[in-house]
Amino acid sequence: MGAAWRDMRGRKSNLKNIKAMVSGVREMGMEVCVTLGMIDGEQAKELKEAGLTAYNHNVDTSREFYPSIITTRSYDERIQTLGHVRDAGINVCSGGILGLGEEDSDRVGLIHTVATLPAHPESFPVNALVPIKGTPLGNRKMIEFDKLLRTVATARIVLPATIVRLAAGRISLTEEQQVTCFMSGANAIFTGERMLTTDCTGWDEDKKMFDKWGYYPMKSFERGEYKGIAEKQSSSVSDVVVEPAQPAAAPAS
Repeated sequence: MGAAWRDMRGRKSNLKNIKAMVSGVREMGMEVCVTLGMIDGEQAKELKEAGLTAYNHNVDTSREFYPSIITTRSYDERIQTLGHVRDAGINVCSGGILGLGEEDSDRVGLIHTVATLPAHPESFPVNALVPIKGTPLGNRKMIEFDKLLRTVATARIVLPATIVRLAAGRISLTEEQQVTCFMSGANAIFTGERMLTTDCTGWDEDKKMFDKWGYYPMKSFERGEYKGIAEKQSSSVSDVVVEPAQPAAAPAS
């Protein structure tokens, strides 16, 4: 579940509602991940007590390229939020966006950032920028597939126990390109017809692809509720974690 907020300051009623949603989903026997912008330590603890299993807060790109793209919060503020999430005992989901105009070295820097956190993130989403007309990056072209693929493969080598997740922009990939990503180390997707601001491949189409190529969804909590420090394990892609695209938990304000 996601909300287009910078942070959670002054949002006590929103946080109360989100905690109720989190608890409701957990009662259905499912894992719960939210993305709500920057949060402090106390907010992270409240979300953990409500049953939250994972928190998404992407670092987006390398530290060096970051100021060229984002000015609403600093790189260190993002790292600080990830620390609050980890300290609260919540799984960390943090990745980046490719195709922002970065160099190859920036994609290396992105992976280096998450690889040198106190513990590897449990999930590393790989987003491909979807240019939207009228936005500052609306005239950019989609990132070349070989660069996306190299990022996936490098993340799998550097983050051996982390779930590498194909996220935004996947709808632009052919079936063959998606399967190549799976064979190169990706072992998760977001599924559903809509992400926060862009279209996404629906479950019916994804299921046909999985059935054809022999992939299947991982069950909730199959990896355990909280990994803490990721342990080295096989990078087999026979298990594909399937997650629904994130609906908005509340409108931007």
